[in-house]
Amino acid sequence: MTLPTLFVPHGAPTFALRPGAAGAALVTLAEQLERPKAIIVVSPHWETREPTVGSATDLETIYDFSGFPRELYTLTYPAHSNPQLAERVALCLQGAGYAPRIDTQRGLDHGAWVPLRMMFPHADIPVIPLSIKAYAGATYHYALGQALAPLAAEGFLIIGTGSITHNLRDYMVCVHNNLPTPDYVPRFADWIDQQLKSGDITGLIDYRKQSPDAAQAHPTEDHLMPFFVALGASGTKANASRFYAGVDDLVIGMDGYQFGRAVQ
Repeated sequence: MTLPTLFVPHGAPTFALRPGAAGAALVTLAEQLERPKAIIVVSPHWETREPTVGSATDLETIYDFSGFPRELYTLTYPAHSNPQLAERVALCLQGAGYAPRIDTQRGLDHGAWVPLRMMFPHADIPVIPLSIKAYAGATYHYALGQALAPLAAEGFLIIGTGSITHNLRDYMVCVHNNLPTPDYVPRFADWIDQQLKSGDITGLIDYRKQSPDAAQAHPTEDHLMPFFVALGASGTKANASRFYAGVDDLVIGMDGYQFGRAVQ
């Protein structure tokens, strides 16, 4: 069983309370997937110097945000990892030349638990978090995904989470000045989609230079790096499908992608 790889939006933390159309798309997608052996989730909110694999038996629901509605802090996602499967992920990375570490304590930040709670609400599939190194750029994360590719054929579902656009400073500007979504937001999202449709992976990886909107769409690169992990893990022919396109909170691109084998 070879599973597709996914890039899904995690939105603002309030996405958990107001899933809307993007949340419905995640639910529909998950219902069409074969049941995975385990889920490898790559969130932009866990950054480490070396690739780090989470193996905590009980994955704490981490509220890595503040100032949101009280209801949000009552939500839980009682997921668990699996030490043996986490070790398999680490060995796969080691075989590709990385020096992975295993973290037996860390839980799931909102970049992971918010979408997983929608997609797999029973929390009955082992979840294996994997960290990013945002300052290393797209080339590093695409290669990291390539190292994980063999696991998709072993029944692991590889999910990167984040945002196709993510500029919170512009969010504040828009809110304070009652402005609409800036033009660069859908323009950059469509640029990503066009690169995928044309198969220009090299151009995608070089997005900071190739897209005039890249720096504004992502002042920092963290929220797009899991996209490249999912893309790299899909193999040399991505066969990309954009299963959802939209914008939440004025500047957060909520586009979701499925790579690899088509979901039936």
